[in-house]
Amino acid sequence: MSTYQEFIQQNEDRDGIRFSWNVWPSSRLEATRMVVPLGAVFTPLKERPDLPPIPYDPVLCTRTSCRAILNPFCQIDYRAKMWTCNFCYQRNPFPPQYAAISEQHQPAEIIPQFSTLEYTITRATCHPPIFLLVVDTCFPEDEDLQGLKESLQMSLSLLPPNALIGLITYGKMVQVHELGSEGVSKSYVFRGTKELTSKQIQEMLGIGRGAAAHPQQQQRGGAPGNQQQLQLPSNRFLQPVHKCDMNLTDLLGELQRDPWPVAQGKRPQRSVGAALSIAVGLLECTFPNTGARIMLFMGGPCTQGPGMVVDDELKHPIRSHHDIEKDNCKYMKKAMKHYESLANRAASNGHIIDIYACALDQTGLHEMKFCPKYTGGHMVMGDSFNTSLFKQTFQRVFSHDQKGEFKMAFGATLEIKTSRELKVSGAIGPCVSLGVKGPAVSDTEIGLGGTCQWKMCGLYPTTSLAVCFEVVNQHNAPIPQGGRGYIQFITQYQHSSGERRVRVTTVARSWADASANIQHISAGFDQEAAAVMMGRIAVYRAETDDGPDVLRWLDRMLIRLCQKFGDYNKDDPNSFRYSENFSLYPQFMFHLRRSQFLQVFNNSPDETSYYRHMLNIEDLTQSLIMIQPILYSYSFHGAPEPVLLDSSSLQADKILLMDTFFHILIYHGETIAQWKAQGYQDMPEYANLKQLLQAPLDDAQEILQTRFPMPRYIVTEAGASQ
Repeated sequence: MSTYQEFIQQNEDRDGIRFSWNVWPSSRLEATRMVVPLGAVFTPLKERPDLPPIPYDPVLCTRTSCRAILNPFCQIDYRAKMWTCNFCYQRNPFPPQYAAISEQHQPAEIIPQFSTLEYTITRATCHPPIFLLVVDTCFPEDEDLQGLKESLQMSLSLLPPNALIGLITYGKMVQVHELGSEGVSKSYVFRGTKELTSKQIQEMLGIGRGAAAHPQQQQRGGAPGNQQQLQLPSNRFLQPVHKCDMNLTDLLGELQRDPWPVAQGKRPQRSVGAALSIAVGLLECTFPNTGARIMLFMGGPCTQGPGMVVDDELKHPIRSHHDIEKDNCKYMKKAMKHYESLANRAASNGHIIDIYACALDQTGLHEMKFCPKYTGGHMVMGDSFNTSLFKQTFQRVFSHDQKGEFKMAFGATLEIKTSRELKVSGAIGPCVSLGVKGPAVSDTEIGLGGTCQWKMCGLYPTTSLAVCFEVVNQHNAPIPQGGRGYIQFITQYQHSSGERRVRVTTVARSWADASANIQHISAGFDQEAAAVMMGRIAVYRAETDDGPDVLRWLDRMLIRLCQKFGDYNKDDPNSFRYSENFSLYPQFMFHLRRSQFLQVFNNSPDETSYYRHMLNIEDLTQSLIMIQPILYSYSFHGAPEPVLLDSSSLQADKILLMDTFFHILIYHGETIAQWKAQGYQDMPEYANLKQLLQAPLDDAQEILQTRFPMPRYIVTEAGASQ
């Protein structure tokens, strides 16, 4: 089995893709009997330091209904300088600049190891990234606001000097700050109770048509002079960082808590919905279809105006899962409608909405979940802006790769091409459908279907989509022996440097007749990819279906898979056997159905939305940790080893390290804790105890350095309160 495991790992490292089935059933009927749908967990921008972008445009198939990109699976006729598309079999001439190609001089795009290749679009104009800060000022304590101000001031030093930045603050009122005015602070004040249209915002801020026109001109690849237009102060609210750095640092430093008094037994009047609406409207008017990021910071729920989730009476608690079940939520549906419409507007313009919510009570993430979900934004939940947990997480938003470039991309679209035996059923992840019909679109929808193109406004090296496919080849139309199916993923995006890039991943897998060669198909099953895909589908269903129905569906699917691929004697449970590459799948399902993604007991609606959001965007490895946490045991008897998530793993002379993705926990057994309390580790003759205590701390530190958002870090021992 190691050969298949190696094949799966190589494909993930090279192409950022894992299929649930690596040998595909050759007919529609057989594919439906496989139980787990044919699908892939795909990471479009998986980090590849060995893959520099090539500085020319991709070569497209000339057939208008195809337009697939030249790839290593195409047949090449070197003498005639022609290539045959592996999707539609159209013969295409090479462009003139390829005249010198031969079997010895091949362009990168037809070399087998470059099944993933990145192009820099040479004609596209560079756009600097845009950041619009939307900051809450209704904090019960000065420390919270102070912590947030420090983080924001720190972030200015991490932005590229040409990035554009803007500031909106809100409490009872919403203030849009001018950054172009020297020496005097000017801001436009809006009532927090009023819903404004994009046109009204445009007129009130005086940002008229002139400001809105030039991004569009640049998109069409206009004159070089357009690049300078972005640097001009045509827009007083969004300025280059190098121009307003000092001004903005002072402005943030002077921010005070909202001056409106809060009566006893009342919540502060917080206009989150109005502030976010103004932010979306401002970017819509000035930089449509340009990479931009709205960063919303909230210290509590919206209590007035559009998007209100709870009133200002503290005696009225914010809704719980029980209230949602009983349809006892006065504001929820209207608020969700408001935030979903803002999310759709932002997504259609390629703008990202991040939400950083830090408070001890719920802040309304449940109602606002569409904003990061549709736009690929970050959702961060914490207790306070003044904690190291938030500060380190926020710093990580601006992390750089080895070349010193931001690990974030803007305004991406993903297009999928398939060979004629396959169609796309849908995608589940941080994206919106572009509603593009085509020959590769299936009638069966799983997730966001009915399209072969999706928009992802925010993209990071770990952002992943679960994509489901349908085999449409009929049972009576056999595929020739050795035939292969092809899928091409084309991701166009704005790089953080401002360049437009296209990353193309083309993959091929073999077909097999399930009625004759079921063992070939079962040998290519990837239980980890299947578990993550089923987890995403289950969470997608849980958003609309009843919880118990989703659990029953998961159970049914597991039973059917066991019936299909397990070996057993009837009426003898002890005889059941699974092959090695299926053996962990039931365990993944066991943990998934008991996880916080599907069980809402003891979690608030905000927490449930947060956990589901993280499962919906992370890559396969991190998603598996969320579904089934990792537990390592450290002892004097050798290297750390993985152990079962079971109370039998708690032993007096061992240390445990548990990683649940959201928490990192180190547990000292009773004997170890006593030795530590008596200070044995500080004595030279017990150096081995010191090493044992240090090993899990080092491993935990390694995890903490790479994970976003920062997990909670807990060190405890036998009998302690944790």
